[in-house]
Amino acid sequence: MKAHIHHLLQKLIRVERDRLLLYIIVYILWGILMNAFGQFTEIAKFTYWWQIIPTYLLYMVPISILLREYPFYTQYAYGLIAMGFLEFGGYAMGTSYIYPNNILDRLFGEHVFALGMTLFFAVYFPVGNLLVGKLYVILFDKR
Repeated sequence: MKAHIHHLLQKLIRVERDRLLLYIIVYILWGILMNAFGQFTEIAKFTYWWQIIPTYLLYMVPISILLREYPFYTQYAYGLIAMGFLEFGGYAMGTSYIYPNNILDRLFGEHVFALGMTLFFAVYFPVGNLLVGKLYVILFDKR
């Protein structure tokens, strides 16, 4: 187990500085936009705006980096687990707010909200890795 954790930490440490900067920029903008969209559409929001930072930067960026070498569907599958814990925890602790009678509740029922959000947000990992990879090639890869 110790060797596995060491291997994961090494993957995080070895990320190029420019690529890490892209992850930070992409994910923080994504978090701000999605929180604003959730408020605008009255679906859900973070209880406090600053929750974008630990959620997107300290949780989602490292997970994306660890998953980036895997195929799209493998990233999505692992993303389901990661987002399941995040979504369940956020709603259970009250750090995320679900607007009552929102469009998703009306379409799918109020008891499946966290599951729906998990299924949606798990795609962040493969899509985020794809986006950061493309941006990295465009901006920094001078081969």
